[in-house]
Amino acid sequence: MTTSSNNRRRFQRIDFDAPTELRQGDRRWPVKLLDLSLKGLLVERPQPWNADLSQDFDAVIHLDPHTHVRMQVELRHEEAQRLGFVCLYIDLDSMSHLHRLVELNVADSTEMMRELRELIE
Repeated sequence: MTTSSNNRRRFQRIDFDAPTELRQGDRRWPVKLLDLSLKGLLVERPQPWNADLSQDFDAVIHLDPHTHVRMQVELRHEEAQRLGFVCLYIDLDSMSHLHRLVELNVADSTEMMRELRELIE
């Protein structure tokens, strides 16, 4: 796992590979997670991709059989091979797991604190 560097972003993305699923109603799409941040995630576009783009999604990242991160997300950008989502809601347990993942992959603790402050605001 490495940290993606892009100075335009307010939240550092970390490259992370874990079994991930997008859900919308009864529909499910297993996806390849490319990276994530405290504010969202980037995945490979699944085939077929027949989602209702006017509705939100649930993203579930399985860290192990008993630990997962769940987020309510909105599709923010769609490319030929990638989908970018922004987090609309995350529960406290999931946020704790996500915070720990990012913390382990961000070398600068000052940067981590800045991101947390921005998330709260």
